[in-house]
Amino acid sequence: MSTSREPNRRATDMSTVSAVYGIVARDLTRTTRQTSRLLGGVARPFMWLLLVGTGYNAIARLDGDLSYQAFVYPGIVVMAALFGAMLTAISTVYDREFGMLRLMLASPAGAPAVLAGRALAAALVGSLQGGIVLACAPLVVSVELRTFIAAAGALALACLSSSVLGLLVAVRLRSVENFAGVINVVLFPLLFVSGALYPTRGMPHLLRLLAQANPVTYQVDLMRHAFGQPAEFSMQLDILVLVLVTLVGFGLASLLFDTEQRFISHRTATG
Repeated sequence: MSTSREPNRRATDMSTVSAVYGIVARDLTRTTRQTSRLLGGVARPFMWLLLVGTGYNAIARLDGDLSYQAFVYPGIVVMAALFGAMLTAISTVYDREFGMLRLMLASPAGAPAVLAGRALAAALVGSLQGGIVLACAPLVVSVELRTFIAAAGALALACLSSSVLGLLVAVRLRSVENFAGVINVVLFPLLFVSGALYPTRGMPHLLRLLAQANPVTYQVDLMRHAFGQPAEFSMQLDILVLVLVTLVGFGLASLLFDTEQRFISHRTATG
């Protein structure tokens, strides 16, 4: 009995790997063809750094010898990754609106493979945008090779958690217009109440509590650890929170997909 199940298990595993690879390749191809979107994703953080950051240098008062531009740089890297990863979730809405998602869910790989492919593709897009900003760090702050290595690790974890947050936004939306409206309502509070652009310790008590419940806060805090800047939480706590956000978010996204998956399974069985 076990020997007969082994080929089926291997076939299912191969189907899952192929499905994930296909979705990642398709989403990356679609994204790289949209050069204006990539350029906009990279230009946004640099505009904040150069235009807003230069002005804030004259009025910002930070502990230690950090300039505002140096303080905000870890948050700018996270900003690029956050927008890149979360906005890539629009692919899920596109495919649902035009019927491709239903075909994907009907494959043997099922919803987990579709979600894994989408999350991985979004994380790679976020890593690309955040990596470009990170590569320019020597122009703003003094960095060493170990700083780049630590920041790359923090960036990867930030992109994974951001991609799952994007999926949670997109998983039940059925039109691109709805996604565009909802994602802006979600993205900007996540960014502004995170300590990316100003310290959270100066916030009112209620906003400070919201910041502590905000996953992006821990992305920024982990990036500050990588750059050797003062951080609010321990590195271990940052990593633990982001891993839990990724796992729990992926599980919730799977549950939200489940109703559509059951519908597809029922149609396949009755057909």
